[in-house]
Amino acid sequence: MPGFSTSAIILRRVDFGDYDLILSLLTSNKGKISAIAKSAKKSTKRFSGILELFSVLQVVCSTGRRNSLPVLQEAELKTPFPAIRADIEKTAYASYWAELIDTWSEEGQKQNDLYRLLRYVLMQLDQDRMPPAVISSLFQLRFLLVSGYRPNLSHCSTCNRELDQIKKKAVHFDLARGGLICDRCGTGASGRPVLTKGTIKQLLWLEKVALSKAGRIRFSSQAVDESLVFLETFVPYHLGREPRSLKFLRQIREK
Repeated sequence: MPGFSTSAIILRRVDFGDYDLILSLLTSNKGKISAIAKSAKKSTKRFSGILELFSVLQVVCSTGRRNSLPVLQEAELKTPFPAIRADIEKTAYASYWAELIDTWSEEGQKQNDLYRLLRYVLMQLDQDRMPPAVISSLFQLRFLLVSGYRPNLSHCSTCNRELDQIKKKAVHFDLARGGLICDRCGTGASGRPVLTKGTIKQLLWLEKVALSKAGRIRFSSQAVDESLVFLETFVPYHLGREPRSLKFLRQIREK
């Protein structure tokens, strides 16, 4: 029976019948795939509790008929990220990222950059290398790049005035246009997200910097708050729905 082996991160797991699990996996070379782990809830030997959300695994799957799910035959735990599952706020952030990927990605479409990004931010979150809110801003910005919804943060979407030419320190963002609206063009701007120019410049830097250097930036508390409000509004707007995990994340942050 033909099959394949790949590195994979568990995005979602769903009970199937009494003993099986359906797994949504983001893989390093096949994009997102769904696979069935038969008797995963019954057997204590085959997978021995390693099929946990956000874990990085080396999986071996067999494939059968065209319309049937691949069957998970073997799984070796590579990176468990235990600190994430031990912390409710970290779990909430990781769940949000995983749901974004699972919602947006099509089955079988290679997403190497997205796989590397998710693995990187999970590592940062697990090891406390950056504040969770900053890691989430980094993830969402890079997710928008991969998904083709990159926000225009460099100039006015109406008159093309560059950011440095906009006099006001706070700039509105038009969700429908996907870009900034300067003070001259911002009539009827009520209800739109607002970003100060300092926050915008930090987001532009975070968008372009190599991942290995992303931890060097230091966000002010104002920049962190503005970035989260903006990105957690813009991302669901272009996905066409608000992820359930985002509501949970907001509730956790408010406590």
